[in-house]
Amino acid sequence: MIDSFILRAMGSPQTGWIFIGNNKLNRIDFLHKLTSSKAMINKVTLIPGETSEIFFDTLAKELKLDPKKLYKYYHEFSPYPEAGIYADTYYVPYGIKEKHLMHFLVRESEKKYKALSEKIYGTYNTKQWQKVLVIASIIQKEAANQKEMPLVSSVIYNRLKKGMRLQMDGTLNYGKYSHVKVTPERIKNDESIFNTYKHKGLPPSPIGSVSLAAIRAAIRPAKTKHLYFMKNTEGTHNFSDSFRAHRKNVRKAGKKK
Repeated sequence: MIDSFILRAMGSPQTGWIFIGNNKLNRIDFLHKLTSSKAMINKVTLIPGETSEIFFDTLAKELKLDPKKLYKYYHEFSPYPEAGIYADTYYVPYGIKEKHLMHFLVRESEKKYKALSEKIYGTYNTKQWQKVLVIASIIQKEAANQKEMPLVSSVIYNRLKKGMRLQMDGTLNYGKYSHVKVTPERIKNDESIFNTYKHKGLPPSPIGSVSLAAIRAAIRPAKTKHLYFMKNTEGTHNFSDSFRAHRKNVRKAGKKK
């Protein structure tokens, strides 16, 4: 009982793991440590566009955790096969275990998704939101910068409306292929449902983590008639409304090389 009075006089105990220092402390020094020591935390960052497979492997190495358990608990807590963790920087307690880490990351992400969805749609429906995340994840992989995101989004919607295949390289950067260059051979040989050169419509799940800018672009695409885009020599993209104009951009880029 007396300890609670002493604690009130000293301040509030720190949350999370804290560094005590000495192995042996008297009562007053121990209580002082509880109120004054800095919490031991780890900083973890999920980069926009990164896949959970790569992210979990990185977490496992940095925090000395079991990647299989991270996968297990992620799928236990998240309603989304991918992109259930929002691309951001998080601060987690030192020594946190797999289950608590996944619960924390998914819970914080769900808060963001729910607040944004309710603000725009007035409700939060995971089936509806998954489609948003799928489109946002493609935009995240394809756009060269935030300015291009609404334009890439318009191409996705315009091609879907016309029943055209998306034919976007970024959809093949799923899972372990996050940083693998997409080649003609890969396009030809990849039989997965993520190969939008072979399959019409959207992939069944997101292909990577997403940023707020990508989500906004997925919800509010630019109003264009664009059906094509290609990377130019400046590293950004040229957009066009017809295949003829697209081929012209391709030839122009080839001459500048």
